[in-house]
Amino acid sequence: MCTNTCTIRFETLGCRLNQIESESAANFFTLCDFEIKMGGVTSSSPEDCDTLLCIVNTCAVTQKAEQKGRRIIRLLLKKYPRAVILVTGCYAQLAPAQILEMDKRIVVLAGQLKSRIAQIPLLLKDFLKENIRESEWEWDCQSFIELLNNQIINKKVEKEGFAEDSFRLATTNFLSHSRASIKIQDGCNNNCSFCTIHIARGHSVSIDVKTALSRVIELENAGHKEVVITGVNLGQYKSQYNGENYDFARLIKAFLENTKQIRFRISSLYPETITDDFCKIISDDRICPHFHLSVQSGSDKILKLMNRNYDSRTVAAACEKLRKTKNNPFIACDIITGFPGETREDFFATMDLIKECNFAWVHAFPFSERPGTPAVKMKDKVPQSLSGERAELISRQAVTNKIAYIDSLVQSSVCLPAVLETLKNENAENGRYIYHAVTDNFIHCQIESKSKLEECSLVKLKLISSLPEKIIKGGEVEAKALILNY
Repeated sequence: MCTNTCTIRFETLGCRLNQIESESAANFFTLCDFEIKMGGVTSSSPEDCDTLLCIVNTCAVTQKAEQKGRRIIRLLLKKYPRAVILVTGCYAQLAPAQILEMDKRIVVLAGQLKSRIAQIPLLLKDFLKENIRESEWEWDCQSFIELLNNQIINKKVEKEGFAEDSFRLATTNFLSHSRASIKIQDGCNNNCSFCTIHIARGHSVSIDVKTALSRVIELENAGHKEVVITGVNLGQYKSQYNGENYDFARLIKAFLENTKQIRFRISSLYPETITDDFCKIISDDRICPHFHLSVQSGSDKILKLMNRNYDSRTVAAACEKLRKTKNNPFIACDIITGFPGETREDFFATMDLIKECNFAWVHAFPFSERPGTPAVKMKDKVPQSLSGERAELISRQAVTNKIAYIDSLVQSSVCLPAVLETLKNENAENGRYIYHAVTDNFIHCQIESKSKLEECSLVKLKLISSLPEKIIKGGEVEAKALILNY
């Protein structure tokens, strides 16, 4: 039965940036007293008449990401028959007409205008007030779509090719993530031949230093133990403060100087960002020894075709510098297999680089053509079946490497700082509480405790075993651990 309650649902696909933007947008609705549901719609979800607005934050990094976005949209249309489906994110920026054709209950807010979501809660609240008549509950879906289009979506764009008010979506209250995030940069000025993200998110923009500092301090004061620093290309961070220029390294230094205890985790880096000066700053114990490098290939020929600004030796040097700076850091990377022109020799050059750098994890995926990119017109296409086989070989190596990395930590009996994330199982009668935690070097652990613990607290752990079967299957946890200091 439909009631006069109102729920807003968010479904988020893709990168960490999308995750924090959805969390921040959801907070604006929370402040207006709406009930929020964060993700999780499935084919078995019940039909729900109380949800009046679904917001889908899409990804367009691959064809599969776009396909998943369309599947989620169709599912929301079915499960929430009264809801307006607002689609935003990268896919919405690149293919709005294709999305609008799916159903008349869909509205599209271009990804570069995503910050305008912050205006919707008050608009919706006023609209609902006007449509409530005593005990009657009236909801005119099409009237609200028209209002959205007139008041928010179709308003003039401030600056073409740049994300509008990119850092408006920020929060200290995270509904579906145990660790806080701060977005400091958006967009990208590179023109990698395979990528549409610089088109979808626009040119590089950076948050001003003063705002970044105030938000980090606010996160620490709110009790967060760790914050993930996010951006499309963090190495392109550029701002000024008190008349001085700030790059990403100097911003991290400012974060450390203006906070006391909060830890910082860096989301992703390009290899050329890892300089000697950068390493001096991240040597601080409050910078987590966990690094994810955007590598894509170990073949210099393929890197050149990709229009990347580094070669394989830059990648190897970056890993060496990070290991000299941090004690046994977790270093991961992205790899694309089957890029046009990739020969057997090019692929084995990538495998050799993975082994040389001893990456603790590799996210490997087959090349996916993106409309409008130079790679679409390149010759010597690699069959998808072969691209998939190559990605599978790398993924097997990644599993082997991760198990070996965790086992090395078990054998060394090293004490690892960790954030205690969530209570997964509770059996008070048997005195058994199962928690999940994430170490500073990004090992997802299962912990058994005889007493109830405070979630999101900072603890010290000792790994006691890896969980190979869960790692192979991509499970939620990768190791078992003991708490040493609670």
